[in-house]
Amino acid sequence: MTEAKIVNLTSHAIRIYHPDTPDRIDDLDQGLKHLIPASGTVARLATIDLGTWYTIDGIPIEGVEYGHAHDLPAKRDGVHYVVSLALALGQQGRDDLLVPYSEVRNGDGTVVGCRVLAQVAG
Repeated sequence: MTEAKIVNLTSHAIRIYHPDTPDRIDDLDQGLKHLIPASGTVARLATIDLGTWYTIDGIPIEGVEYGHAHDLPAKRDGVHYVVSLALALGQQGRDDLLVPYSEVRNGDGTVVGCRVLAQVAG
């Protein structure tokens, strides 16, 4: 049986903390279980700019088409990819995509990691 592998397709390392790690931590190593380094490839939700559709109070409102994956590898047996939630939501049916879930924040409220990875249902 082949062991599963996780490839991080985000732009930064993913810190996975112990499930009971409290929010508002100042020591980023407190409760840290795993660190998944960035792979160097960043999968993104590509966009198609459809131009300015209208304005509100002088603010241009652009039409944008989302849903096209950019730099997302084809599905491979035994490989799971960590991607952004927006990208995973746009790729319904891909059971190999994982997203950070149950975020851990530092003292300033900035997300510094997560407690688990999730697979988008649907």
